[in-house]
Amino acid sequence: MMRTRRHPRQFLADRWAVAGGVVVAGFLLVAATASALTAVEGQDPYTYHLDALDDTGRPVGFGGGISGTHWFGVEPLTGRDLFAIVTHGAQTSLTVGLAATVIAMLIGVLVGVTAGFFGGWYDRLVSRAIDVLYGFPYLVFMIALGAVVSAKFPRTWLVVLVIGAFGWPTVARVVRGQTLALKHRTFVVASTAMGAGPGHVLVRQILPHLGVTIIVYTTILIPGLIGVEAALSFLGVGVPAPTPSWGRSIGEGVGWVQTDPMFLVFPGGALFAITLAFNLLGDGLRDLLDPRSVRRRPEAGARP
Repeated sequence: MMRTRRHPRQFLADRWAVAGGVVVAGFLLVAATASALTAVEGQDPYTYHLDALDDTGRPVGFGGGISGTHWFGVEPLTGRDLFAIVTHGAQTSLTVGLAATVIAMLIGVLVGVTAGFFGGWYDRLVSRAIDVLYGFPYLVFMIALGAVVSAKFPRTWLVVLVIGAFGWPTVARVVRGQTLALKHRTFVVASTAMGAGPGHVLVRQILPHLGVTIIVYTTILIPGLIGVEAALSFLGVGVPAPTPSWGRSIGEGVGWVQTDPMFLVFPGGALFAITLAFNLLGDGLRDLLDPRSVRRRPEAGARP
């Protein structure tokens, strides 16, 4: 049976995947240059502009105070520049999402590959732990942990650790399943028969064959964990104020949706765009790297 080879040009032919990659690259660029972008505007995300608000705390002017001075308008009650909040919020969301994904992938791959390879009581213990974590109320845990951990510990990295620590079960389950299949393949059995130790087999035989799965699940996991950070910040237990956060901006904007809905548009649109873009990119990479996911289309001139 001939294996279907995927070529990078086939990825470029997938317009949705390319669009997702472009959007992701754009957000990474915005996050990396947030300070420079806000300097061009002449604003920062921490200065209060009370003169841009009326007596009720509502932004004065069209679209929540959009003007040449404030490109996205200002935040209700504080008057902080919304363009600066959104651009610096990209730093927060991407930092939390990427760092938590690294933690989740490291734990998930390590636990999954060892559970699938060694099996026995360790595999059963891991499976039960995954089941427990799926039903564990991490939101309650985050609230309790925030009250117990010293205020000197950076809250942003506390959020990263908690999200990463609860983000690995799905990865571990998938990796475990693939490891169970791989350890019975001929090349693994032959290596073991020739005296190769477990470490050699895991690192040199099994892990290279899990590369596609790891890459694809990384791109799929990132938007999910970005959404978790936004949800935690929305509920007030995520990244603390005044650090810019899309989730907290959305949460604060909900109270103004009847009088000033524009405050929700930019942080909500940014969160939606980055989540969708990562998912489209992940789908494109899966189709490129995994031959089993090839979308079969009839060739020109072929019979249906």
